[in-house]
Amino acid sequence: MKKTLLLATALLTIGATPLLSGCLGSGADIPQREALIEAESQRLNEWFAARYEDRLARSPMSRTYLGMDDGKDQLDDISQIALDEEARLSSTWVNEMRREFDIDRLDDQTRLSYRLFEAEVEDSLATHAVAQSDYVFSHMSGPHSNIPSFLINFQQVKTVEDARAYISRLKAIQTYLGQAQARAEVQFAAGVSMPKFVYPKISAASRNVITGAPFSEGDDSPLWADVQKKFNALEITQSEKDDLLTEAQDALLSSVQPAYISLIGMFDQQSLEADTDDGAWKLPSGDSYYNARVKHYTTTALTADEIHEIGLSEVARIQGEMQKIMDRVAFKGSLKDFFTFLRTGPQFTFPETDEGRDAYMAEATKVIDEMRLQLDTMFITKPKANLVVQRVEPFREDTAFGAFYNSPALDGSRPGTYYVNLKSMADQPKFLMQALAYHEGIPGHHMQIAIAQELQGLPKFRTLGGHTSFIEGWALYSEALPKEIGLYTDPYKEFGQLGMEIFRAARLVVDTGIHSKKWDREKAVQYYLDNIPNPEGDVRAEIDRYIVWPGQATAYMIGKLKIEELRTKAETELGDNFDIRRFHDTVLANGSVPLSVLEELVDAYIQDTKTEIN
Repeated sequence: MKKTLLLATALLTIGATPLLSGCLGSGADIPQREALIEAESQRLNEWFAARYEDRLARSPMSRTYLGMDDGKDQLDDISQIALDEEARLSSTWVNEMRREFDIDRLDDQTRLSYRLFEAEVEDSLATHAVAQSDYVFSHMSGPHSNIPSFLINFQQVKTVEDARAYISRLKAIQTYLGQAQARAEVQFAAGVSMPKFVYPKISAASRNVITGAPFSEGDDSPLWADVQKKFNALEITQSEKDDLLTEAQDALLSSVQPAYISLIGMFDQQSLEADTDDGAWKLPSGDSYYNARVKHYTTTALTADEIHEIGLSEVARIQGEMQKIMDRVAFKGSLKDFFTFLRTGPQFTFPETDEGRDAYMAEATKVIDEMRLQLDTMFITKPKANLVVQRVEPFREDTAFGAFYNSPALDGSRPGTYYVNLKSMADQPKFLMQALAYHEGIPGHHMQIAIAQELQGLPKFRTLGGHTSFIEGWALYSEALPKEIGLYTDPYKEFGQLGMEIFRAARLVVDTGIHSKKWDREKAVQYYLDNIPNPEGDVRAEIDRYIVWPGQATAYMIGKLKIEELRTKAETELGDNFDIRRFHDTVLANGSVPLSVLEELVDAYIQDTKTEIN
């Protein structure tokens, strides 16, 4: 079955009410009908705002991440009791919405919000039902690495009150990590264990947090260095600073250190009993768990087998495009030989030095700045928030992604940030750098996420929410947009764009291979080395990521293919009246949506355009 047919037939239907349907019966006069619709829509939007505040009240860390000033002395409750309570609340809320509001008495946008809220809650409840199989800790993410990163990057200290809030959060870390540890211990007892190779990685990452002063001899530990930097910048007397620093040091030694020692003990003990099996199939109810995760991440009903076949087809297609570029640069040999040439040629990497890392950062910033100047050719709406490029902090280089994006603060106090991991310059080759910067920055994640945050008149759950297939599908789609306006001027960087694309196509193959077809780690690695140009270190890190994050990697290419399919449909039906700027506005103007809803939005744009020209 062809991939386009699969995507067209496997989208999940979000609600039964069409996106654009009539409201109320025809018996009411038009002014009365419009007044009723406006009043009911306003009432539901006020209800959405109240539910959003209810959610934020349960997550002081989310408020800090969004740039809010309250709750900055507290950490989230991540106990199993709290997670179960959140699921019950979500169920209560969606039932209340269905009972109290009539979807047929809402305007178009509010009707869409109703459907999206309903779908979001149903998805969250389905996710909660299988959450026992989601690893609490992994080498890619988890409370052990997230909490120091959160404090270092988002805990602002501008006043003495802020400093005391930071200290309060340090004191709360023992409870916070203890709650996560308790969940992980219950998981392990129920037969949910990570592959053996993961445990040394998360144990080492935890040790990194409590290595150095004040925990041991040597350089300052990451948190202690951050505390001193922020507290010493305060405009207070040295005596006041010393008192605050002493209190922070006590919190590090009495809360942070014992919490991490306990975690390390658990990791090391579980490692002794863990097996070497990699896939979700090994978990209790593993097949149903994996199917649920794929459905969540792709927002489609595609099966693992269908996704696997789409991946194989896309890999073959992209390799054909790669062959053309290989011929352009007159390389003699096979495509696999060309991959080896790219992986090993010193001309394709920056030096493994501080100067080399600085050069990478400067070049990545230049790539984004050049694209920023061309946005008017492809977009109507552009983000107001700034974007900066930043290195991943050394303490988490070993376990962080190769690159990722953090959204800006709502109040403008923090820009969007494109993080790049420069631990190994060999794993960040020059030929992939341009497409990577487009993906994480502009016109990729920053374009989509910052615009969503800045949308007016929509409930916060829509402007701040996300569907992986939409978000990552957009970012992957956006990697090719600069090619349309001539920004890929080097054939090797053009090849790099295809390399990033085939990287995501191959994910469909290896993710389903690992979790559904029982591929082992080495088989997945070898498939990548045979079929994509990425360096081996990068490949191994990626395969390890898919092992502990089942299904997530399938979202990128599935989302991108759907956006491309809808663009082709619009171009075909509208001909000379197709406007790429209006198409992109249609995709981005409603925040993140499931792929089936995106299709409805594009269909409506096509019909509206046809009406305008007739």
